[in-house]
Amino acid sequence: MNLKTTLTAATLGLGFGLGAAQAETVLTVSSWVPQTHFIYTDILLPYADSVAKATEGRVTLNIMPAPLGSPPQHFELARTGVADITWGNFTYEPERFAALWFAEFPFVGTDAEASSVALWRTFEAHLADNPAFDGVEMLGVGLFGGGQIHHGSKPVITPEDMANQKVRIGGPIQARIMESLGAVPVAAPATKAYELLEGGVIDASLHSVESVMNFRLEESLKQHTIVPDGLYDSSFFIVMNEAKWQSLDEADRTAIAAVSGEALSRLWGQQFNAQHEKAMALFTEGGHAFNEPSADLMAAITAVSDKMIADWTVAATAAGVADPAAMRADYLAAYAELSAK
Repeated sequence: MNLKTTLTAATLGLGFGLGAAQAETVLTVSSWVPQTHFIYTDILLPYADSVAKATEGRVTLNIMPAPLGSPPQHFELARTGVADITWGNFTYEPERFAALWFAEFPFVGTDAEASSVALWRTFEAHLADNPAFDGVEMLGVGLFGGGQIHHGSKPVITPEDMANQKVRIGGPIQARIMESLGAVPVAAPATKAYELLEGGVIDASLHSVESVMNFRLEESLKQHTIVPDGLYDSSFFIVMNEAKWQSLDEADRTAIAAVSGEALSRLWGQQFNAQHEKAMALFTEGGHAFNEPSADLMAAITAVSDKMIADWTVAATAAGVADPAAMRADYLAAYAELSAK
């Protein structure tokens, strides 16, 4: 929802054709990707438009020209009211959001639209009242449609191909998967992947396919191992400060809710799917190799996944989830139904 604010100043001038002076409430949005990134142009801005139109211009979003904190700080920025709306990655605070680990394990799906909507429905059914999310109104959630192994020089097909390979990872789940395969995880944000590859610090990097393109890594990573249903995933949020949400008129909350929730989560997934297809076409044209993991590699991934699920069940129970197994089953059932359409 926050998304629209940046556009208001940069692009719209008078504010969505309604006139900025008519807006009764302007919500500040903190975003940490460049204004050229598709999350900004294809998700945040359309969402901001939707909010302005749904509220007939009474509520608009002002995306700040620079983020108000680092990416891992963005949930807290919204919770404490430093920004009205933020988006970010649950992965950055794994202990805080232990209830959601299941959405980042292997095999949660490569259709980002289906997985994002399934995650929203699961959140609504099982986590909406969980204390980890106190202080914010959840506007939407999303997944990116499966992360994969991208290597700089060789195909990765068997577990042996991963032995002693230095691999950039973005979180503890990814680190555990890599360690189980004999690789050496190197923790760093995706924005550092190019530098690490060029400097010979890493041999490979874990990303969604689209992020290889969007982080300009296609000349460095030309060997792609595509794990069916994904090696891992990354879970995202778009949230509003709870006090700010409650301060809005009831009619405006109702109008914003109608373009948020499942609708916003669907938009998130649709745009990640579109970027995936764009990247696949670019890499195919560029002669990249797409490698199928061997049965042994799939078995090794399944084994570590099973162990992580067992550990997560304990952690999720401690985090206040009444029935972790049922929650995960509900997600998988929703994903299967949605991805079959």
